[in-house]
Amino acid sequence: MADAPDRFSQPILSVARRDVTTLAADLTVRQALEEIRQQGLGEKVVYFYVVNADRQLVGVVPTRRLLTAPLEQRLAEIMVRRLITISERGTVLDACELFLMHRFLALPVVDDAGRIVGVVDAGLLTEEVLDLSERENTDALFEAIGFHVAQVRDASVARMFRYRFPWLVATVSSGILCAWLTSAFEMTLAKSIVLAFFLTLILGLGESVSIQSMTVAIQSLRALRPTWRWYRTALRREVGTAALLGLACGAVVGLLIWLWRGAAVVAVSVGGSIVLALGAACVCGLSVPALLHALNLDPKIAAGPVTLAVTDIFTLLFYFGLGRLLLGG
Repeated sequence: MADAPDRFSQPILSVARRDVTTLAADLTVRQALEEIRQQGLGEKVVYFYVVNADRQLVGVVPTRRLLTAPLEQRLAEIMVRRLITISERGTVLDACELFLMHRFLALPVVDDAGRIVGVVDAGLLTEEVLDLSERENTDALFEAIGFHVAQVRDASVARMFRYRFPWLVATVSSGILCAWLTSAFEMTLAKSIVLAFFLTLILGLGESVSIQSMTVAIQSLRALRPTWRWYRTALRREVGTAALLGLACGAVVGLLIWLWRGAAVVAVSVGGSIVLALGAACVCGLSVPALLHALNLDPKIAAGPVTLAVTDIFTLLFYFGLGRLLLGG
C-alpha cells in the first residue's frame, strides 16, 4: 500500500470523475433542464457547470438553485461566477487543502485554457483521508515516542526491549546532561531560590511547543521533501509563532512572579528565558524532523525523543544563563 506522500502526490486527474454535466451560459432554466435530461446525470451531481462558447468554465449552478429558479431565466443570471477550481496539474493534496478551505462538495478540474476536464467529489477524497487515518492513527502515538507499533505487535519481551531502549537512551542522556547543567548553576540558584520553583514550568513549556512544531513539520514532510526554500519559509513562520507564544507566556509568568514575590529582576529573568526557550523549542521542533528526513531517516520514529532531549538542554541553558547574567552567581 502506498505511503502518505505517494497517495497525496497523485495527479488529481487520477481520481477525478469525467462524467461532468456542462451547460451553455445562454440557456434558460427550461432549456437547461431539457439538456440535462438528454445528457443524463453523472454519478454524483451536486453542481452544474456553466461554460461559454469556447467550452471554458464561467460559472456554477447548484442543483437547488437550478430547480427553484424561474423557467425562463437564463443560467448566466443565476450562476455563481466566483469559481474555485483545481488545475489538471494539481495533486490530491492540493484538492484536500481546497476542500478544507472552502467546504465545497465538489471541485471542477480545469486545463490551462480554463476548460473543465473533470470533477473531484469531497466524498472520494474523504475516503482517501479516512483510509489513511485509520492506518496511521494507531501508529502515531508509538512513533512519537520512538518505535513502530508494527515492530512490537506480538513481539517477545526481549524484542520489545531492543526496539524501545535505544530511544530511551536519548532521554536518559539528556536528563543526565540537564542535571549536570543544573549543578553548574548552583550558585545562581542559591542567589534566588525562586528560579527552582519555575524550573518544571519552563521545561514543560519548551517540550510542549517543540512537540507542536515537530508535529506540524512531520505532517508537512509527509507530502514533500525538505528543501532550503521550504525550510526558510517554515523557519520564518515558526520563529514568528515562537516570538508571540514566548512573549505571551513570559509576560503572564513574569507578572505573577512580580505580584507574588515582588522580585522584578527574577520576573524579568524568568519571563525573558521563556521567550528564548520557546524560540529554541520551535526551531528544534522544525529542524530535527527536517534533518532526519534529509538524511533518509524516518522522522516519525526518531524525532520525538531527539527533539525533546535537545529542547530540554537549550531550555536550561537559556533559563540559567539569563538568570546568572541578571542575578549573578
